[in-house]
Amino acid sequence: MKPVFIALDFPTAEKTLEFLKPFIGIKNLSVKVGMELFYREGPKIIQKLREQNIQIFLDLKLHDIPNTVEKSANQLAQLDIQYTTVHALGGGKMIQAAKKGLINGAKDTNHPTPKLLAVTQLTSTSEMQMKIEEQINVSINESVTHLANIAYQSGADGVISSALEDQLIHEKVSNHLLCINPGIRLKNNASDDQKRIVTPTEAQKLGSNGIVVGRSITQAKDPVQTYQNILSAINGGM
Repeated sequence: MKPVFIALDFPTAEKTLEFLKPFIGIKNLSVKVGMELFYREGPKIIQKLREQNIQIFLDLKLHDIPNTVEKSANQLAQLDIQYTTVHALGGGKMIQAAKKGLINGAKDTNHPTPKLLAVTQLTSTSEMQMKIEEQINVSINESVTHLANIAYQSGADGVISSALEDQLIHEKVSNHLLCINPGIRLKNNASDDQKRIVTPTEAQKLGSNGIVVGRSITQAKDPVQTYQNILSAINGGM
C-alpha cells in the first residue's frame, strides 16, 4: 500500500489533534509533521501521534555539516518516527552521516530505523528560478536525477521530488529508490505556492511510491472521504 502522508500544517498540537479525531482507527494512517508544528510542540507531538499508532514522516530537511546532521538524526530516530528528510544538496558525506545517525539512534532505543529521504529540488522551484538563483545550468530533470543518484549512492532510502520526475529517477538511478512526492493537487484545487504539480491519479501513473497532501485534505469539506479517495487513486483504485 503506497502511503498518503497528510501534511499537518497546523500551528498547535490542539488544532492538529482536533483535525485528526475523525481519522483515528484508520489502518496505516500516515502524516507529515513539518517545521511549523514541530518547532512549536517539539517531541511531545510525535509521542501523542505515535500513541495513536500513526505513521510519522518528520520533515525537517536537515542541511548542515556531516557531524551536526549525524547527531541530529540520532536524536530524531529516538522519537520512533518512520521517515525523515535531509537536503540532497548537502552532499554525499552529509547523507551518509544522516543515515549513520538514524541507524544508531534507532538501535539505542530499540526502534526500527527510519527511512531517510533526500530532498532534490523543492516542488515550489521552477527551472528558471533554479538556473538564476542557484546558478545550476542544466535542466531541472538533470539536476533532480543527479541529486537522486548522490542520495542513492550515499545510502538514502528515497528522495523527495515532483512526481513528474519519478519515471526518470527510477530509470536513471534505481527502481528501488523510493520517490515520495509533494506538489499534489486535486483538479479543482489552486496550485498555491507549488510549481511542479500533479493529481494523485497522475502521480500513480508516473510511478510514485507515496505522496504528501496538505490543503487538498485539510481544507476539504469532508477530509476523511477526500483522504480515502486520494489513497485509492495513488494505489490504482485498489
